[in-house]
Amino acid sequence: MDDRLYFRQLLSGRDFAVGDPIATQMVNFAYAIGDRETGEAVLVDPAYDAAGLAQTLAEDGMTVVGVLATHYHADHVGGSMMGYQLGGIAELLEQTSVPIHVQAPEAEFVTKVTGVGDDHLVKHASGDVVSVGSIDIELIHTPGHTPGSQCFLVRDHLVSGDTLFLDGCGRTDLPGGDPAELYHSLTGRLSKVPDDAVLFPGHLYSPEPSRSMGDTRALNVVYKPKSLDQWLMMFGH
Repeated sequence: MDDRLYFRQLLSGRDFAVGDPIATQMVNFAYAIGDRETGEAVLVDPAYDAAGLAQTLAEDGMTVVGVLATHYHADHVGGSMMGYQLGGIAELLEQTSVPIHVQAPEAEFVTKVTGVGDDHLVKHASGDVVSVGSIDIELIHTPGHTPGSQCFLVRDHLVSGDTLFLDGCGRTDLPGGDPAELYHSLTGRLSKVPDDAVLFPGHLYSPEPSRSMGDTRALNVVYKPKSLDQWLMMFGH
């Protein structure tokens, strides 16, 4: 089944945006998901150097046909952050007109941060599927880090953005953060993801770049609380 699946995990400052000190410091992952037979692929969170990412795909014989945005923060989609202007989806759209797939509650924030017009955004609900050739990618709405954060499930791969890391999870003390929602995302909305699926996070915050969901659930401290009250005592603010 997986012989058609094209999947690449790319680290900012190493695999793209080389020499960019912010990209190097932030250790973001971008992802490419596609169909090897049709040569079509989508980019997940193409911040810093969208043109470089598109070129990397072109060298693999793949063409960018869309973007999946996990959430609106500038280190994932571009825009203003800490006084810096980061490249991202706006620069990609200058090269090629492709749809930007977001959860509906995130659209207004993506527009505000990136300046990309609403007409470029495709607004989704949880459970929607984006197909790239024969490859189906399920969009799972996982609010908590931001109102419209989403994860992507394709075959046995879960791309989680800042919702879940190998160790820890996304912050909830930024605008739009909600610790109770994040608890429900981690324990409920992601419960459909099997233990043998592999977690691919939004940042390299651990020695390893990926880990099975089973090991993540067993080892990650965010899965230690057994109730919402316990979770809020540990991770609320």
